[in-house]
Amino acid sequence: MNSTPPPPLPCETVYVVDDDASVRDSLSLMLSLKGFATATFGNAEDFLATARPEWKGCVLVDIRMPGMSGLDLLEEVRGRFPGLAVVVVTAHGDVAAARRAFLADAADFVEKPFDSSHILAAIGNASARLAAQAARQPRVPRGKLPGEVLTGRERQVLDLVMRGLHNRQIATELGISPRTVEVHKARVMEKLGVSSVVELVRLHDGPAES
Repeated sequence: MNSTPPPPLPCETVYVVDDDASVRDSLSLMLSLKGFATATFGNAEDFLATARPEWKGCVLVDIRMPGMSGLDLLEEVRGRFPGLAVVVVTAHGDVAAARRAFLADAADFVEKPFDSSHILAAIGNASARLAAQAARQPRVPRGKLPGEVLTGRERQVLDLVMRGLHNRQIATELGISPRTVEVHKARVMEKLGVSSVVELVRLHDGPAES
């Protein structure tokens, strides 16, 4: 009997977010039998209240749930949790939803009804995505921590970005214009050698060793 092994790290943990308890239970059981650690959540709000920046793995999220939708959760995860990749699951798939999911950097998009091979393939894609991101881990100058190459104002902007504030919120907090915030943010990313806020979060939370 053939058995599909789980993909390599960093997707040893799968977080299932679905308002249907039977779906949560069946996915958790199937994934556990395949060697994954799992955690289940009945809605996106509970997941966000529990999730931590250091979490690594794959999030399987239903697209339609009461409250925050799966696509909204995808966008939140993209901005706040660089160690997580998201697979969107839906019984209501259409071109517009799939397009929004991939534009929001979903690792994959799976339509119900699905079988275990579809889910495992999607988790494999998520694992490959995270492995590629880890290989591109930026490095700060030798002997320097991220904050040591920034001006005082740039450190303030960086700290507020890490808190999840958007440009206008940062501008209000610091009493400067949104355009000035953009300039400071661009300088921070240039100095630290990153090209996106996701890479900036990853570097800030855990700079690579020289």
